[in-house]
Amino acid sequence: MPQVATFPGGKKVDVEYRGFTIRTDQTVKAGGEGSAPSPFDLFLASMAACAAYYVSDFCATREIPTGDIRLEQRIERNRESGALEKVIQRIVVPADFPEKYEKALCRAAGLCSVKKAITSSPEFRISVEKE
Repeated sequence: MPQVATFPGGKKVDVEYRGFTIRTDQTVKAGGEGSAPSPFDLFLASMAACAAYYVSDFCATREIPTGDIRLEQRIERNRESGALEKVIQRIVVPADFPEKYEKALCRAAGLCSVKKAITSSPEFRISVEKE
């Protein structure tokens, strides 16, 4: 099932995906209204959400409560080009988190399919088709 992007006005783009409408907008600084996350912000959020899912799943299979666990993500950009250079994810756990699981928890976060997709450098094919 393809994703379909439409243009509701201004700098907004809506994407229909599996019965959901994902709304995006650009920041006010970029000429948008700032009414929704930008596509790049959604991309960054998807990486954090994906890694956090694997952290949650790891904990659930070991009956470790996740109420006091969080994943924090920040990025670093290239100073000259502004390109995304580094994604830093930190899993913050309570003091009583079992030390024996710390490395495994990091490996679990690394299973993120969004991360895997960008590190495999997928091919993009873009065309114009007339109806």
